[in-house]
Amino acid sequence: MGERCCAAVRVLVLQAAWALAGGQVRYSVPEEAKAGTVVGRLAQDLGLEAGEAEARRLRLVAQGRRASVEVSGASGALLVSSRLDREELCGKSAPCALRLEVLVERPLRVFHVQLEVTDINDNAPIFPAARKNLSIAEFTTLPGSRFPLEGASDADIGANAQLSYTLSPSEHFSLDLQKSNERNLVPDLVLTKSLDRETIPVHRLVLTASDGGRPSLTGTMELVISVLDANDNAPQFNQSVYKVQLPESAEVGTLVTRVNATDADEGINSEVTFTATSFIPPSGRDVISVNPNTGEIHLTAALDFEEVRIFDFRIEARDRGTPPLSGHCSVELEVLDVNDNAPEVWVTSLSVPVPEDASVGTVVALLSVSDRDSGANGRVRCWVWPASPFGLEATFAGSYSLVLREALDRERVSEYEVEVRAEDGGAPALRGRRGLRVAVSDVNDNAPAFAQAVYTVLARENNAAGAELARLWARDPDEAGNGRVSYSVWEGGVGGGWRPASSYVSVDAESGRLWALQPLDYEELQVLQFEVRAVDAGEPPLCGNATVQLFVLDENDNAPALLPPAGSAPEAGGVAGEAGEGAAAAAAAGSGSVSGTLWAWAAWGTPAGQVVAKIRAVDADSGYNAWLRYELWEPRGKGPFRVGLYSGEVSTARALEEADGPRQRLLIVVRDHGEPARSATATLSVSLVEAAEAALAAAAGSSSSRSAAGAELGAGAASAATNVWLVVAICAVSSLFLLAVVLYGASRWAPRAAVLSGPGPTTLVCASEVGSWSYSQRHSRSLCVADGAGKSDLMVFSPNFPPPPPGPAAKDTQPEPSALLDTVSG
Repeated sequence: MGERCCAAVRVLVLQAAWALAGGQVRYSVPEEAKAGTVVGRLAQDLGLEAGEAEARRLRLVAQGRRASVEVSGASGALLVSSRLDREELCGKSAPCALRLEVLVERPLRVFHVQLEVTDINDNAPIFPAARKNLSIAEFTTLPGSRFPLEGASDADIGANAQLSYTLSPSEHFSLDLQKSNERNLVPDLVLTKSLDRETIPVHRLVLTASDGGRPSLTGTMELVISVLDANDNAPQFNQSVYKVQLPESAEVGTLVTRVNATDADEGINSEVTFTATSFIPPSGRDVISVNPNTGEIHLTAALDFEEVRIFDFRIEARDRGTPPLSGHCSVELEVLDVNDNAPEVWVTSLSVPVPEDASVGTVVALLSVSDRDSGANGRVRCWVWPASPFGLEATFAGSYSLVLREALDRERVSEYEVEVRAEDGGAPALRGRRGLRVAVSDVNDNAPAFAQAVYTVLARENNAAGAELARLWARDPDEAGNGRVSYSVWEGGVGGGWRPASSYVSVDAESGRLWALQPLDYEELQVLQFEVRAVDAGEPPLCGNATVQLFVLDENDNAPALLPPAGSAPEAGGVAGEAGEGAAAAAAAGSGSVSGTLWAWAAWGTPAGQVVAKIRAVDADSGYNAWLRYELWEPRGKGPFRVGLYSGEVSTARALEEADGPRQRLLIVVRDHGEPARSATATLSVSLVEAAEAALAAAAGSSSSRSAAGAELGAGAASAATNVWLVVAICAVSSLFLLAVVLYGASRWAPRAAVLSGPGPTTLVCASEVGSWSYSQRHSRSLCVADGAGKSDLMVFSPNFPPPPPGPAAKDTQPEPSALLDTVSG
């Protein structure tokens, strides 16, 4: 006791550092410290000066539970005011910490103080009763018989509550300790020698329980053993151990089992009553009850396999003899698992988003699956829904990996809603599930793609520089930079030379707008084929190409040009002398050019229809713009000559007479069919001479050029030859049209290699039924696309010729060509 007082005086003050955030002081004091024991210098620890504690009214705030400590007003120390009993304050809880609130005024502040009451060995072991009476029959109770005793309890904790038992010396009895669990011992009294009531009628023994404290405290229970006579048969159970199994779903009141004990004695000595003792775990007292008369054991509370799987307890059968005898058996109640717990799925790790180029087998998530049930009820089967593109792989018991089973495509599915499902093996089976959201991140795996492999663009020549020709667009299904497309022009062959396409056109890098860098000239370039490349901003960048076929449409920007007569050249003096009048006529007819004077001879008396000259002209344009017609501008009215509308042949309108004079001056306008029309003028001077002089002039012309003489043949022979060629020309145009249609159909199925041809030779176009020809400088180009069946378009440019003007010579009217065919393959 003296040592305990000394320990109380030596207060163990454990003051924690003044916490900046919480402002809390901690002290420790052993229980049972004397009143007035200083626990700690509270005022000083709170930072108050000497004498300030009383001035600022340092005090404890009253709480619901008695604190057993107080603050000294004078010194500001924390003192023990009354008895501190840890067991009363905290029971079996450890540690035992009291939370106090301290107030100071001026200014008002609240401080938190934590007082820990430490355990001392101040509680001795206590038996349920100070005396235990036992009755044991003489002789009939054989050595080795066991008598269960109730153990003691200690209110302390830790080592102070660990108990051991000793029995006072006896030659008839010994003590046997049985472990009920890892820490508790249950004493059994064992008879070592038969009793003789006549020798010792009552045995008084002392059972001592000692705790593990220093110093150790003890508690005792007196065992009073009465030796009975006569009733020498104790009840006997039909089995020493009863093993019972019940499902955890068994209802309250269910019959667990029925124990049976018999006594060989007769009468009252054979009447048996049953009691249940020594429950392991102790909670078994609340779970079962035994009928003292019948030995039936019933459930009084619900079972839970996940909490307690086995209950062990003893049944004592005691007769009513004098003295009463008892027998014992053990009952082992095993709780059987019922499938009452569904599997639980937990995500321990999740790696998202998953790149769409992730390889098969990539681990996306780690999962943990558990079921509190056991056996088949706890065996869990897991799977993923939907079944693709993810799957589950077991790593070890209860752990799974969510792995990639199929390749991903963000452009097809950008996010997956995955559900991991688990099912146990119970009947009926229970299920658990866990949903996951797996996002797919983009990689640059899609090249930009144009809507068309080949784009056909039509542009008129002489367009303005910077004019927009077309807009190209390529789609890239990737996102962000991987789907941001820029455009550029790739070089390709052009016309007869190899000028780069970038000298003609350019494409806007962002919008894909195709625009012209310079005006286009049909006579220089008819078709421009090049490639436009679309490149994304991914890493590495991907690209796509499209072919652009730019067709230049002809404009009437070239006036007809007069050609010199075959085999002769115009006279310079005549040209100079007639330039003024030709300019005036050209201005009256429309925009055009002026030519010099041409000379011809005709004999008086020449009949009507005789060709005396031929005007030749060429137009650098094509189509309608190059289709020429000839008109006699002067003299107007009924002159002796006329001009073929499309042939340019000057012939006699009637027989020539001397009254017509020695010379006829003709002003002829050559005009194309463009909009607006362009023209040129020619002056023809026809000398009227005698037949002999005309023959000499014709012979002179023949010596200089046989071709010119052939052009001046008689009207009958020339007209017949022209009709033949006109029929041939019409047949040829029809055949070309049919051939173009056939080729267009064949191009749909027949792949062709890329061919780029240069400008072709000058082509002759028949323009009159009287055998004259006009020339048109034309360029031809054949375009194809290799590797695969291309898209073929047939473009038909139908000339919209105006009807020929009315005239006296119907034979000078040339039939219009049916169509101009141009095949573009793309």
